[in-house]
This record gives sequence, structure tokens and C-alpha cells, in this order.
Amino acid sequence: MRLIDLRGRELSPADMLAAVPRATQARAEALDTAARIVDDVRHRGEAALREQAARFDRVEGHAIRVPAAHLTEALASLAPSVRTALEEAIRRVRLASTAQVPAEQVTQIGDGARIVQRWQPVARVGVYIPGGKAVYPSSVIMNVVPAQVAGVAQIALASPPQADQGGRIHPTILAAAALLDVTEVYAMGGAGAIGAFAWGVPDIGLDPVDVVSGPGNNYVASAKRAVAGVVGTDAEAGATEILVVADAAADARLVAADLVSQAEHDEQASAVLVTDSTELAERVEAELDRQSGRTRHAARVGVALDGPQSAIVLVDDRAMAVAFSNAYAPEHLELHLADAEEAASAFTSAGAVFVGDQTPVSLGDYMAGSNHVLPTGGQARYAPGLGAYTFLRPQQVISYDRRALAEVRDGVVALANSEVLPAHGEAIEARFSE
Repeated sequence: MRLIDLRGRELSPADMLAAVPRATQARAEALDTAARIVDDVRHRGEAALREQAARFDRVEGHAIRVPAAHLTEALASLAPSVRTALEEAIRRVRLASTAQVPAEQVTQIGDGARIVQRWQPVARVGVYIPGGKAVYPSSVIMNVVPAQVAGVAQIALASPPQADQGGRIHPTILAAAALLDVTEVYAMGGAGAIGAFAWGVPDIGLDPVDVVSGPGNNYVASAKRAVAGVVGTDAEAGATEILVVADAAADARLVAADLVSQAEHDEQASAVLVTDSTELAERVEAELDRQSGRTRHAARVGVALDGPQSAIVLVDDRAMAVAFSNAYAPEHLELHLADAEEAASAFTSAGAVFVGDQTPVSLGDYMAGSNHVLPTGGQARYAPGLGAYTFLRPQQVISYDRRALAEVRDGVVALANSEVLPAHGEAIEARFSE
């Protein structure tokens, strides 16, 4: 991993942002490619999806709309231990997601004047489940459960067809969908799937959705940007990121294990350590050399750790570590600090914060109850991770009676005239004339 030494420097917020390691070229290329793929699906529908499946997934002639029998078979063949784990993960995520649905609020402005604030679910959602370098039944749970908790009536799911499964979606993903009673499933992947959700594909019976959600690589994240304004999207959950802030007392073995755990997702994954201890940095680097060579996906991990998006960052002190982390705004932030519980409140920009060395990101990926679909690329500075609220629209319902309207009659007319919009005021006056 490359070393970024920020010690002894006075850095402005702009300087700190400039110091953040990012694979900017890869993201720019992904955006251009994804936009073309989405546009192709918009105009050519099923034909484009089939060409993309042949090109990217090495699959031809498959059933894009998944037959119900495939879901039934997948659930029946699911290993009991995996089913038990999925059911427990569903229970935990459902419990945490329920807390994200706001209660209806009534504000009494005055006698006969009331505003009700309510949250309405969207009607239809398309959830994307990656399926390239790994299998993600956990992502089925993370997407579907919050939508169900929000009250979404129609949930469609897409995941890439697999060449080694005869063009079917991976059976564990299908089984997870069946566990959650999702019956509208499509074998389509990448940016094309996002475009299909946004525009619909009549030839396969796919109607457009209102919101698209789900993680993926940089192409999937970029496709969401390409369809923004056509449909709602969650944050652009692209190639995964982990930032570990650690002090001298941290266990280098655990820090390295957590960095490797996220680097195995993808060659574009970001793994960053921020510390004020050169001794810890050296121990972690040695552990990375040892652990990365022994893991199953050693080649993938090695590429990710050597990429421009990964680094060990040396800082002067805790304050600089906080400033760097908040500028980076990582998808996953781990705090390996002696006072992690007390320090956590200072780290305000992160998709999810994992506090203490016994709370690794991989716990959040599966069984913590939190959601693992989180913003990447610095979006955590302004965007949340996936939750029930992703599928809810706040809506104001206003109710005034005649007496309450009369109390503000003169004020509305005065403001309307001041804005040179006299018909606004005349609409009020019409209610008080014969």
C-alpha cells in the first residue's frame, strides 16, 4: 500500500479533500460506459439486454424473467445452515428497519388550521443484487426488507445470469428472494439492469419502477447517476470502501484482517488506514503482506491494496484523523481506538460507523441488523445508506376551515400582490365574495 504522510502540514478543507485517495479515472470511465449501456436498453429493450448478457456474463438464450419454478427449486435446495442464517439476518434487519419509519405527525397551526406530515411508500421498487465476483444473498435482505417495512406493494429484483448455472441467477440469491416472497425476478446484470428498471422492458413484462436500489460495482453506481431524474435512487453504492482509524494500541492483526476483508470484494475496492502511530503503520503493513497472500482471493486483494484508492495515511494527531475521515466520508468507518465509544461522535461523515475492534465491517455485512448498502465515493458527506426511508416520501396534508382561512386572508393577498401574482390573492378573495 502506498503511504500518504500528512504530518506537519496545515491543511484547509480543500487540501484535505485533495489528499483523499480515489480511483477517479476508473469512475469517470465507468460513468461514460454506463450511460451508453443504459441508453441502449432504453431504446432496444430485450435485444440490448441479451447482447449485454452475452458480452458481460457469457450467457445466451436464458430466461430473463425468472420462472417461479426456479425460485421454488432454489429454496428447496438451500443448505439448512444457510437458511437459518438468512432467516436470522432477516429478523435483525427487519427489527432495525422498523425503527426508520416515522410516525405521522399532526401540527395544529391554529383553530381549524392543521397540517399532517405523513410518509407514503412508493408504489414500485427495483432492487439490484450483484453477482459477478461473489454471491450476495445478504444484499437481497438488505434491499427487500426495508422496502417491505416501508410498505412498498411491488418489489422487482434483478441479478446477473450465471454461466456456470446455465444462465440462471445464482440459486442462493433466488432462495433468499423466495424466503422474502419476492416473485418478480429478472436475470439481468450491471448497468443494463438499472436502465431496464428505470425505463421498463415491455417484451419481458417489466414495468418501470419508482425507485432503484442496491449495491454494485462502479458501473452500477454510474448507471444510477444516468437514470437520476427518471427514477429515484439510493446513494451510489459502488466499489466498496473501508477506512480504519487506529491508535498505537490497536491490534495490527485485526486491522489488517478487516482491510483484507473488504479488498476481496473487487480490484477497485478501497482500503485505507489512518493513524498517528508509525509503529502501528509498519505492523499493519507487515500483517497485510502476510495475510493477503494467504487468503483465497489473494490476487484480487493484491490489486486492490496496490491501487491508487488504497493507502496508509499518517497524521499528526486525533484531530487530523477526524478531519481526514470526515473529508473522505467512507462507506465503512472502523474505529480501533482506546476510547472508541467516546470518540465516535466526532466522526460525522460515514455510511456506517463500526465502534471498537470487536465490531468489524463483516459483521455489518451480514448479521448486525444494520444495512450494508451504503454510499461510496464521498457521498456519505450528504447521503444516507439504504433504509426504509429510501422508499418513503414525506407528504404534507393541509386542512383549513373558513374561519382559519379568514385569519390569514389579508396576509396572503398582501404577499401575492407583493410578488405581482394577483390571481393568487384573488383565489382567496373568491371564497369571501358572493
